[in-house]
Amino acid sequence: MFSGKTEELIRRLKRALLARQRVQAFKPRIDTRYDVTRIVSHGATAVDAIAVATSESLENRIVSDTEVVAIDEAQFFDVGIVDVCERLANRGLRVIAAGLDQDYLGRPFAPMPELMAIAEEVTKVRAVCAVCGRTASRSQRLISEATTVLVGGTESYEARCRACFVPRDAPRTML
Repeated sequence: MFSGKTEELIRRLKRALLARQRVQAFKPRIDTRYDVTRIVSHGATAVDAIAVATSESLENRIVSDTEVVAIDEAQFFDVGIVDVCERLANRGLRVIAAGLDQDYLGRPFAPMPELMAIAEEVTKVRAVCAVCGRTASRSQRLISEATTVLVGGTESYEARCRACFVPRDAPRTML
């Protein structure tokens, strides 16, 4: 979180629009933090989008002349998003997906590892650790909630480096 993933997605969309490419942007319906029908970065940069509940509904909303498909918060979609992205790319569409690669426990956040594996290009952007100022690669959950999916902003999360990251509510294992 707070690394500029959405800002980068929007930047790439704006470049595609400048190139007069037909663009469609999508966001998960559960992400209503800043706007219901727009992709909005923490820095308030925004672009119009279609909010959908499932990967199937996303695929069904693609119009025939679309050239670029952007998907924000891809980690919030069902695992079917991987096959949808693959089908769209195989049709010749440029697919740009942004999302967290790790959950609040620092574990791979499905379906992102699968999306990263089939991607031609992966850009990992990093935040600044809220504790020490180093490069942050994790999202520290600040509230006690054990569900994996918890849509939130600064009230719920902060960026942390590996050294400052402390998983909350992590399941305990016996050695």
